[in-house]
Amino acid sequence: MDENLAEKTLSSKELYHGKIINLWLDDVELPDGKESKREFVEHHGGAGILAIDGDNMWLVKQFRYPYKEVLEEIPAGKLEKGEEAIFTAKRELIEEIGYSCDSIEPFGLIYPTPGYTNEPLYIFLATGLNKKETHLDEDEFISAYTRPIKDVLKDILDGKIKDGKTCYAVLKYCLLNNITL
Repeated sequence: MDENLAEKTLSSKELYHGKIINLWLDDVELPDGKESKREFVEHHGGAGILAIDGDNMWLVKQFRYPYKEVLEEIPAGKLEKGEEAIFTAKRELIEEIGYSCDSIEPFGLIYPTPGYTNEPLYIFLATGLNKKETHLDEDEFISAYTRPIKDVLKDILDGKIKDGKTCYAVLKYCLLNNITL
């Protein structure tokens, strides 16, 4: 870390404690010695899974309330407190698309919105898919399906797929596997 850019926390106050997020307001000392405030959302993190099946990949569509629209995304879910991300990934793969996998490997860690949240988002690559039953959460309504990887890549480049974790995972996979349009 570049110590010349670091901010020092002077005090911290939790403003809201929720089921998924907590909201904090901190007083900080800036690198130049002045004081300021930082508000941020605390989040335990999530896991996204790039599930590859030959030349296809699994996606889900679901309504995302903050944007008031249906988004196309890789399967994903939030980490339970204290849960390792790989267990979240395996659980969400079965819950959302109804498949387990023979192989699941770490594929990256991203900070989706570092300006206001500390959420870590772990990305996994799953292959060797085996059919199971889906087990959606009772408040979860999604549609799971496969699409050709090249079609998903085209939709990302055209701006039709906007979800950050999906863009990261698909672009990285295509780059590493020399997949182009």
